[in-house]
Amino acid sequence: MKLKLGIPKGSLQEATLGIFKQAGYNINVKSRNYYPTIDDEEISCMLIRAQEMARYVEGGQLDCGLTGLDWIKENRADVVDVTELIYAKTSFKPIQWVLAVKENSDIKSVKDLEGKTIATEVVNLTTDYLKSHGVKANVEFSWGTTEVKVPELADAIVEITETGSSLRANNLVILDTVLETTTRFIANKKAYEDPKKREKMENIIMMLQSVINAIPKVCIMMNAPKDRLEEILAVLPSQNPTVSHLAKGDWVDVMAIMDKKVLRDVLPKLKAHGAKAIAELPINKIIN
Repeated sequence: MKLKLGIPKGSLQEATLGIFKQAGYNINVKSRNYYPTIDDEEISCMLIRAQEMARYVEGGQLDCGLTGLDWIKENRADVVDVTELIYAKTSFKPIQWVLAVKENSDIKSVKDLEGKTIATEVVNLTTDYLKSHGVKANVEFSWGTTEVKVPELADAIVEITETGSSLRANNLVILDTVLETTTRFIANKKAYEDPKKREKMENIIMMLQSVINAIPKVCIMMNAPKDRLEEILAVLPSQNPTVSHLAKGDWVDVMAIMDKKVLRDVLPKLKAHGAKAIAELPINKIIN
């Protein structure tokens, strides 16, 4: 059994390869080669642009692959949307396709686009969006550098953004979100019906998700006096920490998993309540 897996080439490539590596799959991409090697004899990989992934998964050239919800919808692809994997090029959160115009534009809402020209890479998504608002406009395909096309070549654009920095740099303002998109693991319908291939896909997904789950988390261990344990547990933003008795003395060991972003507020409080030997441990995977 060989599972034909599509790896997104382009903006998602490095992030995807990094998550696969942390999940235990070593994928080696050679220069100018679209067939990476992987240290799993049951998987064969192919690099395909995310924009085309859904089309080839639907056609059966690939059993499964990773792409964005946006490109599934843009290609109107009939595939199995197996699961959502929330990661992007530089962050671990959804990204948006947005409607944007120049700062000094007379266009203030989607309704003002009637009869206007919109440049975008996602023609179908934009057309569907306009239709949902009862607006008819000329939607032109853009090969890139869409931000520079307003106002000389287009009245507005629909562009993808992760941080909004490129739009701001080009003096553009966002009028509306056309679509919020995340990375998806998709499968060919026939391949997903094959028990062995489906099990392989589910195992891959479990390992990838375990890495994504662990990224914002950290493990904290500490020694706590028994007579102040309730105070310390009240400080921890963890529903059910592990508490175990130490070999000597009236102390216990406490272990909890929490968000990294709260550490700077929680650690001083733990110390103030009597906790000692507080240690922060990295987490590589969390399987729920």
